[in-house]
Amino acid sequence: MPRRDPAQRLATPAAGEARRISPPRLSPDSFGRFAEGIARYLGTAKFLIIQTFVIVVWILFTELVFNFDKYPYVLLTLALSMQASYAAPLILLAQNRQEDRDREALERDRDDARRTQQDTEYLARELASIRIALADVATAEDLERSLERILDANGAARKKAKKKKRLDDAALDDPPHQQTSLGPAGPDNEEDDSDEPASPS
Repeated sequence: MPRRDPAQRLATPAAGEARRISPPRLSPDSFGRFAEGIARYLGTAKFLIIQTFVIVVWILFTELVFNFDKYPYVLLTLALSMQASYAAPLILLAQNRQEDRDREALERDRDDARRTQQDTEYLARELASIRIALADVATAEDLERSLERILDANGAARKKAKKKKRLDDAALDDPPHQQTSLGPAGPDNEEDDSDEPASPS
């Protein structure tokens, strides 16, 4: 199909369908909110009091003032039955919307419970892994025993070093002939040498 010039296309009116005039669409959500409002109002004490007052006024007016609706009260019965026929579907619609909301809330609660269970299981696994890791970690008692062994070994080494130093000092202070005659110098030999009187020169 050959394309027309834009100027000719704009100058030629479009041969489309005739416009239909339709009433604005009422969304299901807005109608549902309206039904819930009516259902809530029908379930109040205010509506019951007003309806009772209207029925009493209707009966008194027809009996005392203007007798347009005789005793079986056909018009009143018709009005009340029409009200009930409209109120019942509105109440059912409100109940259906409430059930939908309850179902959505239940689904959300179920999802929250599932996430909470998953988080709890994850924390339980983490705690188990931490316990396993802490089983190989040294405790305070282990550290105290190791420190005591180290301190005992260090004290014994210091005693040995001090004793060896005293023996070396004593060996350096004594002359060589005393070392050969008296044997190796020791703390006991030093005390014996100090007790002997010095020989006259």
